[in-house]
Amino acid sequence: MSRIEEFEESRPLLFSIAYRILGSASEAEDAVRETWRRYEAAPTVPATGRVFLSAEVTRISAGVLRSARAGRERYAGPWAPGPPAGDPYQDLERPAELAESLSTAALLLLERLSPLERAVFVLREVFGCGLSQIAATVGCSEAACRRLAAAVSMASDGGGRTLPWPRRIVGAERVARVLAAIVPALVRIGVTMEPQQVDSHPGAVFRDRNGTVLSALALDILDGRVQTIRWLTGPHGLSSPVTDAPATT
Repeated sequence: MSRIEEFEESRPLLFSIAYRILGSASEAEDAVRETWRRYEAAPTVPATGRVFLSAEVTRISAGVLRSARAGRERYAGPWAPGPPAGDPYQDLERPAELAESLSTAALLLLERLSPLERAVFVLREVFGCGLSQIAATVGCSEAACRRLAAAVSMASDGGGRTLPWPRRIVGAERVARVLAAIVPALVRIGVTMEPQQVDSHPGAVFRDRNGTVLSALALDILDGRVQTIRWLTGPHGLSSPVTDAPATT
C-alpha cells in the first residue's frame, strides 16, 4: 500500500482524533493536512503507518492547545467536544489509537485548569457528581459552583452530547500525570483517597469530607509500576462493595 493510500484510509480516524482534541472542524482539517505533509516528508516509511499517523495528528493537535496556553488564551470550543457528524468511531475503546489520543487530549485540558477548576471538573466529569453534591464537597454555594463549572467550559456541544472522561488511562507516564493533576486538587477541598482493594485489584476509594464514597479507581501494576487506571463511579460501579465508612487507625 502506498503512503497516499494508507493516509486516505486513515483520514477519517485522523480527523476524528483531531476534532475531539480541538473541538473545531477547520482546525482538525488543518491538523490532518499537516499530518500528511509530515508523513509525506518522512525519509523512511514507518513500519505501521496508521500508528505513525495517529501519533502525529495527536502531537500536532496537542501543539495547538499548548500554543493557546502559552498565549494565555482560554479554550474557546465546547468542553470535551462530541464526535463530528457521521463519525464512524463511536466506540471510544476501538480503535486503540483513538482511545489513547482522547486520553491525551483530556489530560492536556485538565492540566490547563486551576486546582479548584480541576476539582470541579473531576467531581462532575470523572466522578459523575451532581451540582448539589459538588457544592457540598467543595464547600461553596450551588450558584458559585455553577459559575466554576461554566468557567471550565463544561457545557455540551450543539448536539447536546459531551465526550466522557476516559474510563481507563493506559501508560505509566500518562497515569503519573493524571494522578499528579487530580489528587492534589481533590485533597485541597477535603476529599480523601483511601487505599483499598477495588474489584480484586489494588486501588483507592475517594470520599468527601463527610465520608461519602464519590468514586473509586483500580490499578493494574506491572514490575512495580502502575500501568493502567480504571475509574469506577460510586459504589454502584463496583462488582464488590467498598467499606461503608472510612478506615480508622
